[in-house]
Parts: sequence; C-alpha cells; structure tokens
Amino acid sequence: MRSLLLDVSPAIVSVIAIVLFIVGLALGIVAFKIYSSKKLEKNKSNALKIIEDAYAEAKTIKKEAVIESKEQSQKVKDEIEQEVKERRAEITKLEERLNQREEFIEKKELAVDKRSEQLEEDKKNLTELKEGLEKAKAEQEEVKAKILDELERVAKLSKQEAKDMLVANMRNDAQKEAAVIVKKIEDDAREEGEKKAKEIIGQAIQRCATETASEMTVSVVSLPNDEMKGRIIGREGRNIRAIEAATGVELIVDDTPETITISGFDPIRREVARLSLEKLISDGRIHPTRIEEIVEKMQKDVDKTIKQAGDDACNEVGIFNLNPELVKTLGRLKYRTSYGQNVLKHSIECSIIAGLLASELGANVKIAKRGGLLHDIGKALDHELEGTHVQIGVDLARKYGENEAVVHCIEAHHFNVEFKSLEAVLVQVADAISSSRPGARRDSFENYIKRLQQLEEIANGFEGVDKSYAVQAGREVRIIVKPEQISDSQAMFMAKEIAAKIENEMQYPGQIKVNVIRESRYTETAK
Repeated sequence: MRSLLLDVSPAIVSVIAIVLFIVGLALGIVAFKIYSSKKLEKNKSNALKIIEDAYAEAKTIKKEAVIESKEQSQKVKDEIEQEVKERRAEITKLEERLNQREEFIEKKELAVDKRSEQLEEDKKNLTELKEGLEKAKAEQEEVKAKILDELERVAKLSKQEAKDMLVANMRNDAQKEAAVIVKKIEDDAREEGEKKAKEIIGQAIQRCATETASEMTVSVVSLPNDEMKGRIIGREGRNIRAIEAATGVELIVDDTPETITISGFDPIRREVARLSLEKLISDGRIHPTRIEEIVEKMQKDVDKTIKQAGDDACNEVGIFNLNPELVKTLGRLKYRTSYGQNVLKHSIECSIIAGLLASELGANVKIAKRGGLLHDIGKALDHELEGTHVQIGVDLARKYGENEAVVHCIEAHHFNVEFKSLEAVLVQVADAISSSRPGARRDSFENYIKRLQQLEEIANGFEGVDKSYAVQAGREVRIIVKPEQISDSQAMFMAKEIAAKIENEMQYPGQIKVNVIRESRYTETAK
C-alpha cells in the first residue's frame, strides 16, 4: 500500500487537493447562506416588532396631541372671549365718556354764544362811551385853550416860556434835593467805610512789622588814603581799565578825598565792583590778573547772595513752591531801589499786607501773597529788556508757569488793565500802602513840583474856577469857585469831576483830597 502511495504522481495529488478545496469552499458558502438566511429572518421579525411598537407609540402620541390641541384651543378660546368682554366693557366706558364730553361741549357752546352776545353788547356800549369821551375831550381842550389864552394874557408869558420857567425851577429844586441826598449817603458811607477800612488796614499794617528807614544801593567806596587811588589806577591806567572791563562799570576818580565813585546802570554790577574794590584794597595786591580773580570770586558770591535773598524772601512770606528762576530773579531786587526804597523789601511788605487784607476780607490769601511778592519782579530786568517793568513781570510770570490770577495781579497793579479780581485790588492797595508809608520813599524835588503844578492845572481847567492851591505836600487841592457862576449843588458835582480827572490823568501814592470852596462876600462902607 505504501508503495502504491509512493507510486502516485504529484499531478494527481494536486488535482485531488484542488477538488477538496472546491468542495470545502462550496460547503462553506452553503453554510454561510443558511446562517445568513436565519439571521435575516430574525432581523426581519425584530424589524416588524419595532415597526409595530413605533406604530403603537405614534397612535398614543397622536391621541395625546389631539387631546392637548383641544385643550389649548379651548384655552385660547376662553382667553379671546375674556378679552372680548374686557374690550366691550372699555368700549362701553368710552361711549359713556364721549356722551358726557358731547354734553359738556354743547353746554360750552351755549355759554360761548351767550358770552359773544354779551361782548357784542359791551362793544356797542364801549363805542358809545368812547364817542362820549372824545366829545368831552374836545370840550376840555377848548376850555383848556381858553384858560391858557387867559393865563397868557394875565401873566404876559407864552406857554413855552412858562414851561421853560417851570422846568428850570423844578431842575434847580431837584438838583438841590439830589445834592442833599447824595451828600448824606456819601457821608454815611464814607464814615462807615473809612471806619471799617482804617480798622482792616490798621490791623494789617500793625501785623506787618517792617522797617521804616529806606535802604539804598551803595555806589561809593571809601579808601584808607589817597595813595590807594594811584594804586587802583595803576601804571598808565591798566588797573582801572582791568576793573572796568571785568565789572562793566565806570570808576570815577576825582578830587574827593579818600573816595572812589562807581557809576553804572546795573545795580548788581555796581555791587560786584564795590565788593571787588573792597577786597582788593584789603588784600593790597592790585594787578590785572588778581583783579580778574577777585571779580570772578565776587560774582559767584553775589550770585549766591541773590539766590539766598530770594529764598529768604519766599520763606518770610510763606511761599515755598515758586519756580527757581523766579526765586533767583526775585533775589536780584535786593540791589534794586525805587525812590530810595529797596524793591525786595517793598515786595515782601506788599505780600504780607496783601495776605493780611485778603484774610480779613475773605479773599484768596495765597493768590494775594504771590501777587504782592511778584508784582515788581520786572524791575530786576528792566535795564536789560525793553518794555515797562509791569510787562516784563507779566512775561516772566507766564514763562515760568504762574497762575493767571497771579499774572493779573502783576498786570493790574498800576491800572494798566481793569481789575478782574479782589486779589488784584488788594495787591494794588498793598503796593500803595508800602510805597506811601512814612519813610518808605523819597521823591525828587522836580517830581514834587511837577505834581503840584499838574494838580493846579487840572483844577484850573474847569469852568467857574477862580483860584486853586495844591497844599499838604500834594495831598490836598483847594479850589475857590466864582459864586455867581457855580451854585452849591454844582460845587459838589465839580468836586467829584475834578477828583475823577485827577485819578485818570495822574499817578501818585496814597490819596488826594479835593476841596471846592464857594463863598459870597458883600462889602459896604459906612460913611
């Protein structure tokens, strides 16, 4: 058997294997079909069951939806019926109101018709009354004309002449009464105002304890002997030329014993020159190189003094947030004088007085103090820059960011612009108080005479003035008027007009009193 198997050819084995594979494949396909058929039947039965369940559930949902729809419809129907009832009730009310309104309008129309009839009747009566009045007026005019003709015949005056006479008499009476009333009001106001003003200003000045004596910048250097003049001049004038070139001033060496005069428009340069000369005199070594060293050192010392003076002034008045450049410029006023008064001390006085007045009157104390301290700051640079010290001060304050209220105080303190704040008025008042207090300033004789002449010229320029005299060192002007041309009431108004003209045309410290004198003198000789 084994040998038989061994004798079978490989081709036959391959055929048998193929046949067996095909048979196995066919059996597998048949088995898959049978399995698939059974599974399909099972799925079909499951699908039928699902469909039946879905159909049953749909019927249930449909039934519930129908029931819910019926309920919702009934609910909507009930709501609509309720709304219809409410609308009907509202319409009923509106109809009732319309009926009432119609009844009211009908009654109103009846009243209007009745009123119109009454107005027509009143109009007719007024027309008749107007005609009667016009007739009476015509009769009155006729009677008035007859009376006027009779008056003119009796009085021998025309209507216009009588009218002018009456108006003139009434005007004179009115002027007299007005003058009396004005004088009484002015006297009362002046008495109360002067009392209150004196009290406030007195308290302010009393609390501002400042020096009375004025201070001046020294421009004369004393020498130990006349030999020192020669040393200062130097060989062929080299030393004096070196001093003048380094300091920018002019040294005047004349026959005055043991004295050299320093001449220059800049007070700081004069101070540097004065200190340098004093240092050179005490040191004894006077030559161009040493002169340059001393002048440079003195310049630095003066700059420090200026800065310290500005800081001291700010600390004295209680201002601590001023721009450093303004502080330095303020310190330069230490060497500036006005009519013999030191401008820095004057500024400090103004700041203190303005602050005290502001505290008494309820104004802004900080603005008043800053305005008082900076009001004359332009004088520190008025010899270097063009323009008035007021304009220079305004430009400086704006340049370094000062408040516009402070700038206005600077701008208005010489009446260059109208006052816009109480603080500006207080700064101007403080400036006048500090300038006109006893010993504060000295005026030149020429300016004094010029002010007196101007006062008398202003007074003499008014019609009816006979003579005028400026007295009390220009603090009072006495005016004698012609009594035949000026009445008492006109004299009072003349005093006001002269005072107003003096205020507008003159600049002066303090106040000027205007006295208008009117008197009638009758002289007879007994024989």
